[in-house]
Amino acid sequence: MKNFALILVLLTAFCYRLQAQKASPDQFQTHNGPLTVQPILHGSLVLTWNEQTIYIDPYGGKSAFDGMATPDLILITDIHGDHLNTGTLETIDVSNTTIICPQAVADKIPGKYKSKLKVLGNGESLEWSNVKIAALPMYNLPETPDSRHPKGRGNGYLIELGGKTVYISGDTEDIPEMRALKNIDIAFVCMNLPYTMNIDQAASAVLEFVPKVVYPFHYRGKEGLSDVEGFKRLVAKGNKNIDVRLRNWYPGN
Repeated sequence: MKNFALILVLLTAFCYRLQAQKASPDQFQTHNGPLTVQPILHGSLVLTWNEQTIYIDPYGGKSAFDGMATPDLILITDIHGDHLNTGTLETIDVSNTTIICPQAVADKIPGKYKSKLKVLGNGESLEWSNVKIAALPMYNLPETPDSRHPKGRGNGYLIELGGKTVYISGDTEDIPEMRALKNIDIAFVCMNLPYTMNIDQAASAVLEFVPKVVYPFHYRGKEGLSDVEGFKRLVAKGNKNIDVRLRNWYPGN
């Protein structure tokens, strides 16, 4: 009994530590009130706007979303477990949730979620509750048959709400479709080898499409965490007007 009590105390302390280290949310003003951005973990975040809550790639289990409102919308980018994470989905109340995803995710998601799905392929778009959502390519270079992220399987997303445009890169390298983006207010850009790109590629792409604000995220790779401070220096050297925001995407590390 004493050992069990000690375990409970340690688990409680660990969960509190995770919560204490979670990055503070940021707010951006839109034509229809504030947009709140809450980093969660790795490639997962929560957007809140106009009384709507949007989860991106929910991952990290129930505790990662403590204090968050239940989602009205979930966007899933790809089939890998840090994006389509059925264990985390099981802990979320999705009774009134729409899930947008590519066909590859729709093919793998458990059957009980099928009625909630809206499938978008690269180049397709839809409008949901005054939010415009477009699916963009995300893929590795060079394009090869054994690519971890082949073109057409996963989605990056453009989310337009209240006059702001948010870009979610998904797992991608510095592809032409990203470099060609225009008028991006807030960008979330991945940078982890060997799965996506390194900080030099990410900075080069960001300097080409020039978002007003960029968050490096999804930056844990095989060799640990990418040098996001180095990414920030590279972007600042090329364009000091781009606001690079470093946040703690790995609470507990």
